[in-house]
Amino acid sequence: MTQPQGFVDPQYPGHICKLNKAIYGLKQSPRQWYNKLTTQLQAEGHHVQLQEAFSLKEPKPLSLFLGIRISATPYGLFLDQQQYAQYILKSSSFLNCKPLLTPIALKPSSSANAGLQPIDPTHYRQLAGSLQYLTITRPDIAFATNQICQHMHDPQHIHLQTLKRLLRYIQGTITYGLPLRRSNLTLQSYVDADWASDQTDRKSISGFCTFLGDNLISWYVKKHVIVAKSSTEAEYRALAASTSDVLWL
Repeated sequence: MTQPQGFVDPQYPGHICKLNKAIYGLKQSPRQWYNKLTTQLQAEGHHVQLQEAFSLKEPKPLSLFLGIRISATPYGLFLDQQQYAQYILKSSSFLNCKPLLTPIALKPSSSANAGLQPIDPTHYRQLAGSLQYLTITRPDIAFATNQICQHMHDPQHIHLQTLKRLLRYIQGTITYGLPLRRSNLTLQSYVDADWASDQTDRKSISGFCTFLGDNLISWYVKKHVIVAKSSTEAEYRALAASTSDVLWL
């Protein structure tokens, strides 16, 4: 190996650079960085000025992270995705639509074939995927988003209308989010199940939300894989899912 033409060091023409590749993208990268940091700490002690060895910057108060805005309030923090929600509404031409008070209709169509007209699934799937990410700070749309995502494989016109209704609800509640405040550390979970709610396959839907003090930290909405033979069975399945989440927490 020789120095490339035009970059030959006249003082040390026979020298070459040795690259420690393990620090740059290989599987051994974390171990090499750990060894480098450990060596630096051992050499200069626990009061080492790391900025002399690494390029560091003073951290600023966190305001926006992966589309989630963090706002400081007199009571704590408030997390919202208003900017991301506006992007979804703008991309779907619903930014100035008439808002609605509820995310889904209270009485869905009783006919399984009502409005079954094929549509272009690409845009539907893009919006459905975007709404899934919006549920990070919007548990109020988790159930409606769950229903919309059940038809991503073959969306019909009636499913598109359901999605549009949810967009109109988001437009009217675009400032909603999650508050985080100082409170006790009591863990509480609330569970519910809707037995045979889907009139097409008679499968149940269950959900739960878990609070740490006054703060909502976990929620879940899911359609059951099998048909529950009774409302009691559906409730027990919902309770089992909630218990598993609480034990994990």
